[in-house]
Amino acid sequence: MASASSSAVAEGSTKRKKGGSAPHLKSRSKNARKLKRQAEDAEITQLEQGATSFVEPPNFKQFAQLPLSDRTRRGLKKAGYTDMTDIQAKSLPLSLKGKDVLGAARTGSGKTLAFLIPVLEILFRRKWGPSDGLGALVISPTRELAIQIFEVLRKIGPYHTFSAGLVIGGKDVKQEKDRLSRMNILVATPGRLLQHMDQTLGFDTSNLQILVLDEADRILDMGFSRTLNAIVENLPRDRQTMLFSATQTKRVKDLARLSLQNPEYVAVREPENEGSTPKGLEQHYMLIELEKKLDLLFSFIRTHTKCKALVFMSSCRQVQFVHETFCKLRPGISLMALHGKQKQAKRLQIFTQFTKTQHAMLFATDIAARGLDFPAVDWVIQLDVPEDVDTYIHRVGRTARYTAKGNSLLFVLPSEEKGMLEALATKNIPIGRIKPKESKTQSIQNQLQAFAFQEPQIKHLAQKAFVSYVRSIHLQKNKDIFDVTALPLEPFAAALGLPGAPKVKFVKEAAKAKKAAAYKAAQSQGDAPGDEQDSDEEADKATKVRTKYDRMFERKNQDILSEHYAKLIADDDDDDDDDDASSTGKRTGGSDDDSDSDGSSQSDSDDDEKETRYGRAGAGRKEDRLVGSDTSDSEEDDSDDEASAVAAASKSKRAGLAAADEDDDFLTLKRADHALEDVGDAYNIGGDDEAITMEQAKADATENLSKRKLAMGQSKKALALAGKRGMGEKLIFDDEGEAHALYELQDEEAFRKQGDARTQAQRWEEEERERMQQADLKDKALAKEKRREKRQRQKEREKAQERGEDSDSDEDNDEEEDSDDGRGGRAVLALIDTRSDGYETPDFELSSEDEASDDDDDDDDDEPEAYEAQPASKRRRTGVSSEQASKPSSKKSKLEQEEELALRLLAGGV
Repeated sequence: MASASSSAVAEGSTKRKKGGSAPHLKSRSKNARKLKRQAEDAEITQLEQGATSFVEPPNFKQFAQLPLSDRTRRGLKKAGYTDMTDIQAKSLPLSLKGKDVLGAARTGSGKTLAFLIPVLEILFRRKWGPSDGLGALVISPTRELAIQIFEVLRKIGPYHTFSAGLVIGGKDVKQEKDRLSRMNILVATPGRLLQHMDQTLGFDTSNLQILVLDEADRILDMGFSRTLNAIVENLPRDRQTMLFSATQTKRVKDLARLSLQNPEYVAVREPENEGSTPKGLEQHYMLIELEKKLDLLFSFIRTHTKCKALVFMSSCRQVQFVHETFCKLRPGISLMALHGKQKQAKRLQIFTQFTKTQHAMLFATDIAARGLDFPAVDWVIQLDVPEDVDTYIHRVGRTARYTAKGNSLLFVLPSEEKGMLEALATKNIPIGRIKPKESKTQSIQNQLQAFAFQEPQIKHLAQKAFVSYVRSIHLQKNKDIFDVTALPLEPFAAALGLPGAPKVKFVKEAAKAKKAAAYKAAQSQGDAPGDEQDSDEEADKATKVRTKYDRMFERKNQDILSEHYAKLIADDDDDDDDDDASSTGKRTGGSDDDSDSDGSSQSDSDDDEKETRYGRAGAGRKEDRLVGSDTSDSEEDDSDDEASAVAAASKSKRAGLAAADEDDDFLTLKRADHALEDVGDAYNIGGDDEAITMEQAKADATENLSKRKLAMGQSKKALALAGKRGMGEKLIFDDEGEAHALYELQDEEAFRKQGDARTQAQRWEEEERERMQQADLKDKALAKEKRREKRQRQKEREKAQERGEDSDSDEDNDEEEDSDDGRGGRAVLALIDTRSDGYETPDFELSSEDEASDDDDDDDDDEPEAYEAQPASKRRRTGVSSEQASKPSSKKSKLEQEEELALRLLAGGV
């Protein structure tokens, strides 16, 4: 991943005229080397004295006025640096003395030279050589910025003999390990540097002299916090540390981590702007809807084809999607993309290409927001609002570098406008609102939809861009600006060319957290003054982003023990309040509406505590109210304390316990008393004569459901969780079309009018027996009819077969045998169906006459069937006719046999 490109910056060999003197003595004689060392020692002594006793002259603006070595001066002159900027003039005298420096200045003010010049000078004064190891370490948050710092170091240090290396991600690790131990100056990114500290043998940082953190606030941020702590642990404490950034940190905690020793804070502030943004920068913002962002961005590019602009987005997937789709739309200008998903070689190529191009558009993430010096950038467009004001300052700092002019444009959503403007006002950043021209605005939604339909990879990329943008909004800390629940997701998905918005889980979580925070805030307004601080802390916790570990620790058992345990450990005060509320909320069948509203409002407040996983406990509380509670109208005027005392006394009486004061109880376990005092008093209240019907009881059971539970979904699972499963009433319709309940209960008086229970049971048995007998007679008649039809069909088939046999009797025997067997060309009879018709006569108590008649019929019917069970072919082989087979087997006279034979001969045509 990381590559250390080490380049030994040796003494520069400049061309000289023939016979001229070399810039450095090249003679190998001992005297020449001795004179060279003496000259260097004298120069170093003079430089140290000059740096220690340096006093700023009146017009302190040039590098020549500083106590710098001759090699550094020549390198600065060769690179074209003669005049100093404000941050360089204020920080260089302090850093050359060896002091720790905290430098803060606006972007493009020359902070890179402010720490590279002291690195070269201090190592030169300490006679640092290749054998001394690593002397200076420069840490940068991004690879591109590290490359830029290394290039500046090569420009100003060609006349020094130090070896300098670049260690960043994306290159060969093995090649870096071989050269890393010979480096004197190292420019690195945090990740690859820590990898070499852990894995590379011979990489020693114990002799480090200077540590530089460029963009220090970003490196000290949470993203590099652990990496930086591990790096600092491997560095010596007695070193010089320099921190530079446009938004410098002053937190004691961060400075203590770096072991700074009496640091000097150097800041360059502009009188009118306080140094937050460049002087020549014109800042604007545009209030637009989320689904119109890409339309306006494409319209801007089409109208600014002769400029150089940098477009910032919040995620890599957005950069990829916009770059791919806009390249297909051909806006007429070179488009480039720079993000963290690219390989290092590709990133370096894009960085170099955009630097050299005169007119181009670069879509980038925040990796290009800090430190990069792109020349002649005209516009900085922020498609998405930055996470904080510091990021905004670094983004707009890519234009209007040093004394140049530039423009910036920020796209702001309506939900982000108020919070963002307030945040910018805290840093005194002037920004004005502009409106787009409707005539120049072009919609590209149809083209994006066509791309997504034609190419699946574009659709997939659009989905990734959608999810990554929503996630970036969800993960932002400042919820006053970034509210993921306020985003129009469906229109935004359509603007990306998607047929619908992808499902994002954390959107629902954010909505629940927001709703919970609002609910707690509403509750905190009615709490006591002493509880306001606790409620505010809970509301703050609700607004924070909850990780999976937070949810894991907040998880509790929802099945069996949790609810009952909460009831057992409930405070006595809560129990008394519940008793008061239940006593005031109870009513009889004739109570008025006011008592209903009181009871329902109290039950609403206790729904969450009384809810279980599989249903509600509200119905149980209602049964307690129906059974064993005394709530007559005369007691409604009493005080709450008296009502609760009466209710407690009645419960203790039914339980068979002595009356005691509930305030003195350590534990109070409330249980419903389901015992009935009198027979038939199942639906009376407190033993009164007035009864409650099932409809009233069912209405009372649904009365205590809260509005939240009544508004839940209509699915079976949701209804079960809401306690509404089983409340529906199943209806049946009679012959006249009138609806009735599936199980209708009679009143006791109507039941007694029909006789006692035993008499009614006997009457029902007789009616049922008679009904079954009638049904059995119908079934037997139907069975007999089926058997009769069956015999008739069998006789017809046999006659048809006999007629076919007799007509062919004169033919040869083979054919006769074939016809007899049913395998010839004549009609073949189907086999007799001997299967049962499925009817079995049940055993009933019938009269003897019916049984006798049924037996006679069965005998007549069964005798032919016994013979019919024999196959027809066998009957023919035995020479018995079908008429004989249909009759009972009996002995016939000789005359009858001859008559039958004559009839057969006549039928055969003989």
